[in-house]
Amino acid sequence: MTTIGVEEEYLLVDPVTGLPVPMADKVRAAAGLGHLVADQEVHCELLQAQVEVATPVCASLEEVGGHLYRLRHAIGSAAEAHGCRIAACGTSPLRHGHPVAVTDQARYRAMLAQAPQLVAEQLVNGMHVHVGVPSRETGLRIMNRIRVWLPTLTALSANSPLWDGHDTGFASWRTVIFSRWPVSGMPPHFTDIADHDRRVQRLLDSGLISDTGQLYWQARLSERYPTIEVRCLDVQLRADDAVMLTGLVRALVETALAETTAGAPTLDCDQELLQASMWHAARHGLSSTLVDPSGRQRRAGEMLYELLRHIAPALEASGDSRQVTGLVHRLLQDGTGADRQRAALLGGGLPAVTALVLAQSTMP
Repeated sequence: MTTIGVEEEYLLVDPVTGLPVPMADKVRAAAGLGHLVADQEVHCELLQAQVEVATPVCASLEEVGGHLYRLRHAIGSAAEAHGCRIAACGTSPLRHGHPVAVTDQARYRAMLAQAPQLVAEQLVNGMHVHVGVPSRETGLRIMNRIRVWLPTLTALSANSPLWDGHDTGFASWRTVIFSRWPVSGMPPHFTDIADHDRRVQRLLDSGLISDTGQLYWQARLSERYPTIEVRCLDVQLRADDAVMLTGLVRALVETALAETTAGAPTLDCDQELLQASMWHAARHGLSSTLVDPSGRQRRAGEMLYELLRHIAPALEASGDSRQVTGLVHRLLQDGTGADRQRAALLGGGLPAVTALVLAQSTMP
């Protein structure tokens, strides 16, 4: 079975005001004192109001879910010990009038010098799914195939509608914020691994990026692991929705691998169409239409069921079909994280949003 791993980023917020608090170093240290967190499972992030967790390599969705519940509980307990809470939302609904402190690492200090305003507004949290691939060449061919489905995944995961205390009109404002970095958005189509490496090296040689970690494409080959990394997802309010998305991503990668092995043609889609489709998905989530690879607008639910049809054999082969489809149907009934945040805002204002986010971030 294809291996998987998940990274999640969380905000640290004041439980009364909902404002971000710069407590990351203390929370990370406190989490490490317990017996629920192993080395290399909790990482620093760009800003001191954020922490990142990474699961071990997993073989099943049950393993992923168990690790995410454990890590959320451990970080949540460590945060409470320092008077704050974790918030698994894609953007910070509220911000201070002054920037949050940057984590004191050379890489982050360089980013602050390069783009201070972008860093100040980087209070965004994603979910990254790593799926094992046989080789970099195969991983690249898989990336070429799955890129047409990234807008649909973004719409499914939308959980960042609020910014500076108001509704942005976007279901995933995080997607918009992250698209402002020099190398970001939809990954290009590459002819082969030599083409990929040549183009990445040109970016490095130009000085426009300082390392491959600044390849902020929505999907990319991992430099650290033998994986393809899908990065287009907002972090999820509920851990089981994160499990669902992990299952969808793995099945999508396995389907692309089977197509590659069979020599099936890659679906051709213009870069500008994909980029606009991603913007459209971030704008509307599942509340309107999505754009299929031919450029035709279709109902979001129709596109979602097309995705499930496309990956159905892979879901069956891994034994994930019942779990993933059941959670997808629940999401369609309950709404995305963006839908639930907006409902809370309408029902009780920002305090209700804070209550919702804090309550759901540490529950299964």
